[in-house]
Amino acid sequence: MMTDSSAVGPGAASDAEQTPQGSTNAALPLSANYVRYALWMLLIIYILNFLDRSIVGILAEEIRRELVLDDWQIGIMTGLAFAFFYTVLGIPIARLADRSDRVKIISISLAVWSGFTALCGMAQNFTQMLLGRIGVGVGEAGCTPAAHSLIADYVPVDRRARAIAFYGLGVPAGSLLGAVLGGVIADIWGWRTAFLVAGLPGVALAFVVWYTLKEPRRTLGFPTHATTGEGSVWSTLKALLKSPAYVFVTLASASAAFVSYGQGVFTPAFFQRIHGMSAGEVGVWLGISSGVGGLIGTWLGGYFADKYGAKNPAAFLYVPAIGMAIASVTFTPGYMSASWQTALMLIWIPGVLNSLWYGPAFATVQKVVPQNQRAMAVAITLFVVNLVGLGIGPLFAGVLSDTLRNLIFDGSALGIADFATACGKAAATAGEAACVTARQEGLRWSLIIACHLGLMSAVLFWLGGRALLPAKVTTS
Repeated sequence: MMTDSSAVGPGAASDAEQTPQGSTNAALPLSANYVRYALWMLLIIYILNFLDRSIVGILAEEIRRELVLDDWQIGIMTGLAFAFFYTVLGIPIARLADRSDRVKIISISLAVWSGFTALCGMAQNFTQMLLGRIGVGVGEAGCTPAAHSLIADYVPVDRRARAIAFYGLGVPAGSLLGAVLGGVIADIWGWRTAFLVAGLPGVALAFVVWYTLKEPRRTLGFPTHATTGEGSVWSTLKALLKSPAYVFVTLASASAAFVSYGQGVFTPAFFQRIHGMSAGEVGVWLGISSGVGGLIGTWLGGYFADKYGAKNPAAFLYVPAIGMAIASVTFTPGYMSASWQTALMLIWIPGVLNSLWYGPAFATVQKVVPQNQRAMAVAITLFVVNLVGLGIGPLFAGVLSDTLRNLIFDGSALGIADFATACGKAAATAGEAACVTARQEGLRWSLIIACHLGLMSAVLFWLGGRALLPAKVTTS
């Protein structure tokens, strides 16, 4: 029997989910081999999702120089332009995913965002690049809510955090591939070719997904839901707001994403500006380092949440709370280091800790909502997470970098006090030491300040964990 949509406490919905045959979802009529295949396919899709989303970070310096851009424009291009359409369209697409064929939605989305990634390689100015990134955001809006909903149907509740964390490995794996492939290809053939190589494989994979992934509602007889009533955006939102755990985990995830997206876009530029590395060098060294660290952190987050959360529900969110708290204050030595090798090593450990949150956070979302509202709940969470994190995070880091750059600039030797005049977009003095130093130090301190904002995420995850304790749970 379907749990009432207002029961959003842990155990109120998905811990007692029923298949059409009346058994729990621990006994789905799917073979173990097929579930394995489906999870791997969803992971590959998510890897391409983040490859296409993040490759612009490693290419940002090359794009900035050729198209003559400021950091705030890089912030909009990599963050806000993508995030606005990604988040806004995520809600109606997720509503569609809660009552229709999720596999087709994912397939079409994959083809759209991959095609627009390839088109970014043809951009001749800031406006064209902006439109290309908007197209990528439109396509990617249909991926994760539908994928999380499918995973929750494929996998029993007691292994769901690990399954969602496995899917979440697409974040570091895609970011790693985006950095390595993007950087190496940019060094050899240029940044435009990098976009083409990143985008075209996804168009082909979309056909494989369409014909090989199974939609439980179609092949297993799982029910679809009415287009009105409990499945509506407003009714889902009202139900979710009754769960303190949901509210805290959404805000905490948004804060974590705010830090990580700002770092993700500008840390490659940091190594290029301050340590004189090429895009290919940064792509290989930083891509492998942060990618492997992210893979380890994302998997450990899901593992520890499942292991300790079985005995103590609060541990689901205490794990990322501790990770974010330690990470936020340990990035600074890396960004202050005079050696790129030391800097790379020192930012690796906090990078691992910063990655613990994905599995526990989204498993908590699945845990506290009814079965028929899963995709919508994920979309609402992603709306907040990506609008704040992906939309504002890179823009904040870029604006802060430009602001600090202007304050740090010392033009006394040039007889010019204003950075924009002395070091403007196409100014002949752009190579002067004062201009270079201002750009370097503005970016360095922007990243250091942004990292410390992770303490807010740690507090919110901790409060979310307390809300998961039995004494804190309220059910209807």
